[in-house]
Amino acid sequence: MLPIAIPLIIIGLVILFSSFFTVKQQSAAIVERFGKFQSIRHSGLQMKIPIIDRIAGRMSLKIQQLDVIVETKTLDDVFVRLKISVQFMVISKKVYDAFYKLDYAHDQITSYVFDVVRAEVPKMKLDDVFVKKDDIAIAVKTELNDAMSDYGYDIIKTLVTDIDPDAQVKAAMNRINASEREKIAAQFEGDAARILIVERAKAEAESKRLQGQGIADQRREIARGLEESVDVLNRVGINSQEASALIVVTQHYDTLQSIGEHVNSNLILLPNSPQAGSDMLNNMVASFTASNQIGEAMKEAKLKKKNEDKKS
Repeated sequence: MLPIAIPLIIIGLVILFSSFFTVKQQSAAIVERFGKFQSIRHSGLQMKIPIIDRIAGRMSLKIQQLDVIVETKTLDDVFVRLKISVQFMVISKKVYDAFYKLDYAHDQITSYVFDVVRAEVPKMKLDDVFVKKDDIAIAVKTELNDAMSDYGYDIIKTLVTDIDPDAQVKAAMNRINASEREKIAAQFEGDAARILIVERAKAEAESKRLQGQGIADQRREIARGLEESVDVLNRVGINSQEASALIVVTQHYDTLQSIGEHVNSNLILLPNSPQAGSDMLNNMVASFTASNQIGEAMKEAKLKKKNEDKKS
């Protein structure tokens, strides 16, 4: 009896343990009885009838992601590759539909993505594809939701994660962008140069104005000093013409003295003979006297003409 009992006990234990099974968190197990759907079991320790019941399959209830690369042509005849990322999950209440109605969910989703992208992108130019990539993603999500909800799948999110035009097109776009940036840089450099020229001209004008004002102030003070010098000379009996000539001669000798103080000076003052000062003084006195005589004569002629006009 003992040799027969041991195999029976082992068989009984195997059958007993095969009656229990576990289902992981965020997943579901489909149990069939003689090939017919029996039930859906969720996470935890579960029990089935040995030999009669079997686990037909398990489905994950987690969010899954499928990346689909689609190559298509834009409205301006540029071939472009788009990478569409589809995030989806099995609806917990529709595990039966997801398991029995659809064999290859990834292939089905891929087909719909191809269909939508190749319908939407040819309506857009290449630049619009980059700008309106969210519109493409929304169109894909809308189409997939309408199609896959009947099969027990929920489309969580669709993303256009990459837009890759032909290499030559990208090179051309980079050249265009570089040209635009160089143009803008040239405009800024031109504006900066213009501003620099304007500001430099303003600074130079202000410098000239201040320089002119300084010269005017200097000449005003020189004239005031000369006036005072003439008044002093007049008080000692020297008339204005002789005083002016004397002041000019004095400045002449002051200039000679100033030149002599600089050893390496290359300035030559003409005339520079010993008699130059005396000749200059005599010439200036004679000039002042002649100019006074001419001025008096002109005044008398003008007064005479005025009196004749009154008589007539």
